[in-house]
Amino acid sequence: MAEVSGEIVPISNTQPAAAYAADDEKTTPAAQSFQTPTSRTSISLWRLVFGYTIISPAVLTHVYEGKGRDDDPFVVDYLLDDPVNPYNWPTWRRWMSVCIIGFGTLAVAVCTSSYLSALPQLQSQFHASEEVITLGLSFFILGFSVGPLLWGPLSEEYGRQPLYFGTYAMMAVFNIGATVSNSIGALIVLRFFAGAFGSSPLVVAGGVIADMFEPRLRGLGIAAWSACAFTGPAVGPIVAGFIAQFAGWRWTLGFVTIFAGSMWVIGTLTIPETYSPVILQRRARKLAKMTGRAHISVYEKKAGHRLSASKKARQVLFRPWSLLIHEPIVLMISLYMAILYATMFLLLGAFPVVFEEKRGWSQGISGLPFIGMVVGLVSGAIHMMFDNKRYLKAIQKPDNDVPEARLFPALIGAVTAPIGMFIFAWTNGPDIHWIVCIVGIAIYCHGSIVVQLASINYLIDSYTIFAASVLAINGLLRAVLAAAFPLFTTQMYHNIGIHLASSIPALLALACAPAPFIFRRYGKQIRLKCRYAAQAYEYGLIQRNAQRGKHIKLVPSRIGTILRRINQGTTPVLGGFETGLALTAAHRNRCVTSMST
Repeated sequence: MAEVSGEIVPISNTQPAAAYAADDEKTTPAAQSFQTPTSRTSISLWRLVFGYTIISPAVLTHVYEGKGRDDDPFVVDYLLDDPVNPYNWPTWRRWMSVCIIGFGTLAVAVCTSSYLSALPQLQSQFHASEEVITLGLSFFILGFSVGPLLWGPLSEEYGRQPLYFGTYAMMAVFNIGATVSNSIGALIVLRFFAGAFGSSPLVVAGGVIADMFEPRLRGLGIAAWSACAFTGPAVGPIVAGFIAQFAGWRWTLGFVTIFAGSMWVIGTLTIPETYSPVILQRRARKLAKMTGRAHISVYEKKAGHRLSASKKARQVLFRPWSLLIHEPIVLMISLYMAILYATMFLLLGAFPVVFEEKRGWSQGISGLPFIGMVVGLVSGAIHMMFDNKRYLKAIQKPDNDVPEARLFPALIGAVTAPIGMFIFAWTNGPDIHWIVCIVGIAIYCHGSIVVQLASINYLIDSYTIFAASVLAINGLLRAVLAAAFPLFTTQMYHNIGIHLASSIPALLALACAPAPFIFRRYGKQIRLKCRYAAQAYEYGLIQRNAQRGKHIKLVPSRIGTILRRINQGTTPVLGGFETGLALTAAHRNRCVTSMST
């Protein structure tokens, strides 16, 4: 047996070494790879993280579709119960990954908001206006709009692991630079680059969770991770306000730098690659090197040709924009989420006016009202976890295994979010007890996170293989608005008053409230008319068949029509199938070729 870098993991019930039969020998259909049982043998976490590519005897001797020639390479796919497949990892391992990614995302979110808690100290240090100091927050968030356009699509080409940890390390480096900077200009620039590199967890994490969990469990993973992402901006000021008051602004930034650096070390040692196209591509290359025969992954098979480097680069860079332009679901949901998300950053500037200026609270104490935000955000995340039981029951009904089943909580949040914001708007004066407006903020944050979590689940389920690109463009819109809102918050609250100023985001949330109702009712019809959603639907059929061990699935006639239109006379997505015919495992590899474009 040829040498393999790393240890070969034994797996019983291996297939005969027929993959290297003579070129003229009849090959076994790909369906055989799903019909032959293979025992699931756990692989240590260390090997998954640092082994790069693990070739077991079962993988090496398996019968693959194709003949191993350049014009007809072996097509490499997962074996049944393949231990390298993230879907087959032990439950504890997947949830450990969610927790680590979640805390890594929390560290980035805390970096965002903690900065503004040291506003008085920064003004004193650099003798700059409040607007100039606030640029340090806005540029950090603006970095969120630049990074995702690269990190999301690149993670879909080169893997989650190298992008996630490479960019996270750079974020820690730029945070260190910001902590020791001696000019406001350098501080703002370093904060921008820290935000650009730190945005990768906000984008890649959603893709990682989609890689590891089936749709029925994905909602819990997204809820747990998103709770960290959305509570971070509220948690930061609670701690940072006291650090800034008693230790200065450098320790405020130093605290979040230490937090982020610690999560980078932990994540580097524990998070393996999760993206199946990259895992199988690496496996195919290793098999080709070991055997001297041509191998490609099932995702690389493109009707006999591969994309050139230039075409792949254009595809990677422009896919998020294409999704925004051609997919109305992505546009409307992302805009709604951006308004709700940016409102939380508006509150970062509003709370000092409402509680420090109007009520006379100290710098540290004025950060405590953010506890109300945390309560609302955490309760919303718990709401979504309990709602997963409703979702599991809903998808058991005939013809209800669709992404729209995710949107029911958003219907509730779309109503409660503007109500909570209106309560805050008209009870935040010093003549009314402070607890009333804090309750309003808690109600708003509960509704806001419910809408955003349900929307994220809906987008991921609707655009499975394009999840990172969808979240990238979604993150861009959220970042642009979140960067802009703090720049005019203080002036707006001073000029038109705390009541009217707080009513504006409430009215914006109310204007967007119909969106989840529309997609709940008409979302399926809209998706079937959209290019990327139709491709993701086909991929979902294939993925479910492979996971459940079933090999026949009818392709709805509407999908067949759409997919033929997409290809417009080039290689058909369904390999020339007529609509309504069975999609069998033998045809599966031909069908999946369109999924990576």
